[in-house]
Amino acid sequence: MGDISVGILGTGKYVPERKLTNQDLERMVDTNDNWIVTMTGIRERRIADAAQASSDLAYEASLRALASAGLTAEDIDLIIVATITPDMFFPSTACLLQDRLGAKRAAAFDLSAACSGFIYGLATATSFVKTGMYRRILVVGAETLSRITDYTDRNTCILFGDGAGAVVVGEVPEGRGFKSFELGADGSGGDLLRICGGGSRLPSTEESVASKKHFLEMNGRDVFKFAVRVMGTAAEEALAKAGLAKSDIDLLIPHQANIRIIQSALERLELSADKAMVNIDRYGNMSAASIPVALAEAVEEGRVKEGDAVVLVGFGGGLTWGASVLVW
Repeated sequence: MGDISVGILGTGKYVPERKLTNQDLERMVDTNDNWIVTMTGIRERRIADAAQASSDLAYEASLRALASAGLTAEDIDLIIVATITPDMFFPSTACLLQDRLGAKRAAAFDLSAACSGFIYGLATATSFVKTGMYRRILVVGAETLSRITDYTDRNTCILFGDGAGAVVVGEVPEGRGFKSFELGADGSGGDLLRICGGGSRLPSTEESVASKKHFLEMNGRDVFKFAVRVMGTAAEEALAKAGLAKSDIDLLIPHQANIRIIQSALERLELSADKAMVNIDRYGNMSAASIPVALAEAVEEGRVKEGDAVVLVGFGGGLTWGASVLVW
């Protein structure tokens, strides 16, 4: 049972139409385009309109992934949505998506691992297919980070955008598919990147809202140091598990948080810049949506060919990290 090859049958992405450029941000907070581009690599990001929630973005990306896989919603056995910006506490965004897609046969749940969530979701889906419990699984990373961003905080408001990416996971020909996963967590760093308000520790009150406890807070310097360290390490460990060398990598699809973090990962893996899929300049950090959107674009652009060794790697709040090696 465990020797089934499991991979990606289809990819899809959706980003809202509205763009928030660095020039727009210059009018909102004390910042400038040159500084943002130099420090982060971001030029613009997408912002959901007032009527759009994470499930709406997830729905659009899922339709495209299903079409790409040549499947209908009825073919899906399970839906996993990785998000830190669910429509509401419950029902899960995955259940809302299941209903809207008409995926009547599918079980559904959300997964919370911040920016690492999509890779955690892929690992979960792969395990389910390998055991024979489910055949086809829709894995979605969807975020509306604009709803949890404080647009008066110049350190964080420049970073985040909205979007969704989706894949269908299922059995693929022998020799293809996921070769390894490397997942990790370090909860001792939980206070470096978090939203304190709204949960059972600090329920929503007038005071919690007034003191901005429902917005994302981040210790940028420490998160940067953690990310630089863990991106390379996680990718190397996933490669070792897959029995591959750095030189075997055809394409690196990293979490799009900061261009300098991506560059440091490329150095560590001894890869040239053209071996990385980078779209941070257009979308900023979309948390769990970053990697699946970048993957979908790489497929659209023909940058992933059959037999290519693709490395997915990300890190996020929790702290968490994840990497996977996939033969396309």
